[in-house]
Amino acid sequence: MLDEVLYLTPDAPDGPDQDAMESCEIKPTNPPIMIPGIKADDTLYPVEKIQAHIEGLHHMALSVFIFDGDELLIQRRAFEKYHCGGQWANTCCTHPHFGEDIETAAHRRLKEELGFSVPVTERLIVEYSANVGGGLWERERVHMFRADVKKADIRENLNPEEVCEIKWVTGKALREDMAKNPADYTPWFRIYLNRYPELNF
Repeated sequence: MLDEVLYLTPDAPDGPDQDAMESCEIKPTNPPIMIPGIKADDTLYPVEKIQAHIEGLHHMALSVFIFDGDELLIQRRAFEKYHCGGQWANTCCTHPHFGEDIETAAHRRLKEELGFSVPVTERLIVEYSANVGGGLWERERVHMFRADVKKADIRENLNPEEVCEIKWVTGKALREDMAKNPADYTPWFRIYLNRYPELNF
């Protein structure tokens, strides 16, 4: 069940305009990576990942937040990523493959990006819409997962094609830096922190 719809600004448009779609130079994945698109009646259908973002199609995603007490593990996306390269985001984000269980996808992507996995608990399902640059648009239904760990137990092995840096940060320090340097953070991470400034989900 959907918990909430979030927007970067209350009057944010809900998708790209025709010029943005036509000017996008990013090519579809090869072989195609198919993710779950969401129809108006809430049924799912397979859609190629890049095409979903060029057209701003409603689709499923997930976000993982790993905490040690009041510190959150955040990642800096590799500069070569197809969007938002070099920006900071929450611990892990991805799309499930079409037909893949959402929690299974969370564990898969933790391993692919950070080299480890931990037990996670689904806490919220939210939706947001945001321009992520380069002619791409996110319009996602996001399953938000949380894990609580001891960071001394984490043995990361970063995939340099996905992540260039990680760090643990308190909510207070994160809010302060995001307010000073918003462009250093992905649009969805700013949306999440604006709605949940205490990271209380």
